[in-house]
Amino acid sequence: MVTENLQKIKVSISSLPVRNGIYQVILEYYDENGKRQQRWRSTKLKERGNKKQAHIKAEELRKELEENLNKKHSVCKQENNDNVLFIDYILSWLEIVRHTIEGSTFTSYRQIVNKHIKRYFTENPIKIKDLQPMHIQNYYNELMEKHNLCANTVIHHHAVIRKCLDYAYKMNVIICNPADKVQKPKVAQFIGSFYTESELNTLFKISKGDPLELIIKFGAFYGLRRSEILGLQWDSFDFENNTITIKHTLTVTNTNGKRKLEGKDRTKNKSSYRTLPLFQEIIDMLIEKREKQEQYKKEFGNCYIKDYINYVFVKLNGEIISPDYVSEHFSLLLEKNNMKHIRFHDLRHSCASLLLAKGIPMKSIQEWLGHSNFSTTANLYAHLDTSSKKISANIIEDTFLQKDIKKVEESHSAT
Repeated sequence: MVTENLQKIKVSISSLPVRNGIYQVILEYYDENGKRQQRWRSTKLKERGNKKQAHIKAEELRKELEENLNKKHSVCKQENNDNVLFIDYILSWLEIVRHTIEGSTFTSYRQIVNKHIKRYFTENPIKIKDLQPMHIQNYYNELMEKHNLCANTVIHHHAVIRKCLDYAYKMNVIICNPADKVQKPKVAQFIGSFYTESELNTLFKISKGDPLELIIKFGAFYGLRRSEILGLQWDSFDFENNTITIKHTLTVTNTNGKRKLEGKDRTKNKSSYRTLPLFQEIIDMLIEKREKQEQYKKEFGNCYIKDYINYVFVKLNGEIISPDYVSEHFSLLLEKNNMKHIRFHDLRHSCASLLLAKGIPMKSIQEWLGHSNFSTTANLYAHLDTSSKKISANIIEDTFLQKDIKKVEESHSAT
């Protein structure tokens, strides 16, 4: 039974700073352990002429955070958990973590919970204190046998369940994490699709003049993720030193059933924040693109959308190009020109495979792509690394096979 008389957490507004021309709000509170915490939220309001609205929005964000924190406090700080169902706990846990993880990650977690976990554990209600490894194992088996989900997808479900139960263990709701004892499905080796050098050259030809022309080249030349390309802003480029810095991303999140674009001044991981050299062809295309944007601003006048004024990849009227548009238009472009179908993300794999084919070391490719560690790059592309295998083959041939050939020649000369 949930305790009702727990001390509530109070959230206060610390300040309303401005970052990149947008009002932010810094919220402060003391957690259940008496430790002071800070949370930054964006009001999404421009500085000019919105001071009053920013204060109103800040108060709304304060109330929202306070409500979510107290929901966590009331649901998860329990004196008696005998009657708490696992499905109720995981739904509450989702609200707890939503402000501690990336919006896209939360969207993925919620989709997994609402689409599959909620259905199964509603039909099979189990109290969290009674949850056993076999219950979770049966859930995974049903996903694969009845719903035909692949092993990699089921592993994502396992990650969500395990993290939820790990939190329950830390909060003394359960005495151990049953997910730790479950036999996970074996991960299938990922082998990405990619274009050869010839296919990439064909792609560049058919995309000439297309709205995705420059986006495709950023994907193929630099192996940038879709979120990194669409997150490029004009201050990402240093035309004096001819460099590009990947420091901002644009992703889609799903909040209360509504999809929205979210720009962030951070990358997927620390290694993804990287500076790379600019090619002259890219520089020329960027200069041309900026000139056209200035022209369209004048032509559209007051109708030009200024919310994304700093972004490189916008439509004629200033509206941001969405990730969905890139994926859909890319597929249509390939289909229209009878090219082998690959995902837009596979341009990243094409970049890596091309670099490997040219003898670039795996470590250098890791840094170019912005992988967080070497093992990620090696696991993805080791099967394509033919150069190291050729070296091994040459050593074996020089060591053993040449000796055999010499023996045969000596035998023939003796006879």
